[in-house]
Amino acid sequence: MNRVLFLNTSFKISCLIIACLTLSCQEPKWESLLDTEMSQWDTYLSYKHHYGYNGSIPLDADSVEVAPVGLNPEGYDVFRVIEEEGEPVLHVSGEYYGCVITKNSYDNYHLKVEFRWGEQVWPPREHLLKDAGILYHSVGPMGAEYWRSWMLSQEFQIMEGHMGDYWSQANSAIDIRAYLPEGIMSPVADDSQPFLSFGQDQSIKGYCMRSANFERPTGEWNTLDLICYEGKSLHIVNGEVVMILDHSRQMVDGKPIPLVKGRIQLQSEAAEVFYKGIQIRSLDAMPTEYQHYYE
Repeated sequence: MNRVLFLNTSFKISCLIIACLTLSCQEPKWESLLDTEMSQWDTYLSYKHHYGYNGSIPLDADSVEVAPVGLNPEGYDVFRVIEEEGEPVLHVSGEYYGCVITKNSYDNYHLKVEFRWGEQVWPPREHLLKDAGILYHSVGPMGAEYWRSWMLSQEFQIMEGHMGDYWSQANSAIDIRAYLPEGIMSPVADDSQPFLSFGQDQSIKGYCMRSANFERPTGEWNTLDLICYEGKSLHIVNGEVVMILDHSRQMVDGKPIPLVKGRIQLQSEAAEVFYKGIQIRSLDAMPTEYQHYYE
């Protein structure tokens, strides 16, 4: 082979190899989960809850159980996509308890959501803090938890003054780096503390407060990041890690079963909220900048 031709061919092959390696090392692309048709979501509505609710199935005036509104109902305006500055925005009126639910299940991912509060509130939250949430690793039937509105899952709380709190939903459990609770004081997340167990059949029953408040003023957009990898998760509010979680599981007959994959729910919980910029990308490892939280 001509030496010049050989060198030219070798150079092209080297460039091709480098290009392939470069592409393989690039981070996975973000996938948008929100369009004007809400094509990647189902919707579910349960009830209009009232003051004094005790977790049971609501009854009508004749003491007959009231059925939930149900899956993908027509004729309701709780969830709709509007446009702001050329971008689709999910408006949630909050009038009924319920959620939008991804049609697909996900594991090992980074979810990013932009969120802001609206003005409207409904019973029983008229004199309480506005409330919503991201429910992840959602599996099983709807209405499995106390409010009979959501699936078994782990919750990234969205609440005034409490963005990034944790709630167990139904029979889920998880470990969180947190200070021990004492008396009426809640456990508080902190990256300096050991992991404590929360949720079903655990010593701490299902709630942990975020480490600090990084919420922006009402009406401004907040960026919420949820990172999930092999049972680990991070709650991140406006770029600040507010909770470190591990060993996501559900408890069945007293035995732990890994809970590491499922659908994603965005709650409607008696307060008006707006979501935009909902996007997700897959992970093949816990991002390097967060690995030290688990060492």
